[in-house]
Amino acid sequence: MFVDKMEQSLRPAESVMPPYPAKYITMASGEKMVVHQASREDIPHLLEAVKPLMTVEKDFYDIVASRLCSELLGWYRYRVKDEYCLVGTINGSIVGMVNGRMIDEKAGMSYHTIAIRQGLRIGAQLFAAKMEYHLDFLGQEEVWIVAESPNGFRRWMIEYELEPRPEQWHELGGVPTYVLTKALWQKHKAAKCGGRRPVPETMLETAQQMILPAAYGQIPGYQR
Repeated sequence: MFVDKMEQSLRPAESVMPPYPAKYITMASGEKMVVHQASREDIPHLLEAVKPLMTVEKDFYDIVASRLCSELLGWYRYRVKDEYCLVGTINGSIVGMVNGRMIDEKAGMSYHTIAIRQGLRIGAQLFAAKMEYHLDFLGQEEVWIVAESPNGFRRWMIEYELEPRPEQWHELGGVPTYVLTKALWQKHKAAKCGGRRPVPETMLETAQQMILPAAYGQIPGYQR
């Protein structure tokens, strides 16, 4: 009983967060990527998809994958407040994921974006879905963002024309904080955020299988 009470004191209070409505995006290859929200119970499985990238130094996959695993584990163990994870799948296979958390009713904290399959701008679409969740479905006014790779800086800070806010501390540290405001989102949303809803039932059922990637060999620097 004492352990139970102690554990409860370590867990942050959880806010009610509306779910992210699943959507599908037709990629340049003609394949359809389904983006849907993962649950806390899915996390052990998702960790298995990310762990193989923790030793890939190319394009900072190692730090992104390591931090993503830590963040997901923190959520799983009830040590992070109001976290979420969106997963992208093609034909049921995991091709990428994004995560973040709600700071409060007005602001969101973007954590990480990882593309397991390259060449289809999967990371870009998943990042846009994350911004869509914060600004359109959680109804927040801004999202705090940092980058850990030059590619991330180009894709987020430059392409979205993010507002620099060096005085604002981001939980991940690193490059000074940049902010996507609701006004900037409205400016770039049409060009950045694709997808259709609702997802056909059979397509969603396939996506929710979240099959572990068969190979990571297309990612530069990956070694079995």
